[in-house]
Amino acid sequence: MSKKNSRNTKSKIVDAAWCLFYEQGYDDTTVEDIIFESGTSKGSFYHYFAGKDALLSSLSYLFDEKYEEIEEQIDPEMGSFDKLMFYNDELFKMIENRISIDLLARLYSSQLITKSEKHLLDRNRTYYKLLRQTISVGQESGELRSDVSANEIVKAYALCERAILYDWCICNGEYALREYSKRMMPIFMSEFRKK
Repeated sequence: MSKKNSRNTKSKIVDAAWCLFYEQGYDDTTVEDIIFESGTSKGSFYHYFAGKDALLSSLSYLFDEKYEEIEEQIDPEMGSFDKLMFYNDELFKMIENRISIDLLARLYSSQLITKSEKHLLDRNRTYYKLLRQTISVGQESGELRSDVSANEIVKAYALCERAILYDWCICNGEYALREYSKRMMPIFMSEFRKK
């Protein structure tokens, strides 16, 4: 199987699973439902995932796909700081529309207790690569501070996003995630703009 077909198959499974989790709930979605909805086979499913629980960590994969999609849409003339805020806004819009609070909470819980790979912290994810690239360009252009490393700014950005998502989960979505983040992310990240 070619790398592209392999990625498309995994992507179909992940997309179908998260749509079903959102529509039916995690507990009411079966592996058979996911296989049927994705149009794949049982063998393909188990090639990529040990079971339904393994799909929880695939949320980071779904986020990365969203970032790839956003990168294709973004205005190349936009400044680095505005790009960072745009990435956040688009991701949180997707989360509000496609990911239930319960599933997001399960993901965070699983990342806290897992002894294996913590997918959210994998620095090879598209998420981290895109942030590093955007921040590096901002530093080179003089828009963002260069006395702080790009990796430190990436870490702060990711920390702010996780903090907002965590708070939204423990508050059981009592506020609009996207609107709150639109107000708070620029405040949190403004320290990294060059004065």
